[in-house]
Amino acid sequence: MSLWVDMLRWVHVIGATVLFGTGAGIAFFMLMAQRTGRADLVAHVAGTVAIADTIFTATAVIVQPISGVLLAHASGWPLSDGWIVLSLVLYVVTGLFWLPVVWIQIRIRNLARQAAIENAPLPAEEKRLFRIWFACGFPAFAAVLAILWLMVTRPEISF
Repeated sequence: MSLWVDMLRWVHVIGATVLFGTGAGIAFFMLMAQRTGRADLVAHVAGTVAIADTIFTATAVIVQPISGVLLAHASGWPLSDGWIVLSLVLYVVTGLFWLPVVWIQIRIRNLARQAAIENAPLPAEEKRLFRIWFACGFPAFAAVLAILWLMVTRPEISF
């Protein structure tokens, strides 16, 4: 293998690791903060999560398809291979759940900040948004796990 392919693979694996790790970490910390019921803590964690999503997740979301296409080309894998097509479909599915989650995180942060300022409990809207946020995580996380499996195994899939 050439150094170029090794570098592309390394960048692609790092991007996948960042997507998986950041997603898992964000979910854990948001859940733990929410369980406290403390508006100040939820506001702080949701704000931190929004920053992490912007810095880490968004960067990896951009790098993954670029490094993936370059890696496929350099490795001689047609983009029409079933495992690549399925990976791309799952990537889009993940994105469809991730984009609203980013907006929800910011809304949760703002609602929790306001509740903390007013020394009030978390409002019902914040709790409702968190349930939606949490529910969106399951299909997105499952899709990421499936993509990782496809990347590692590269199974023969026909469409």
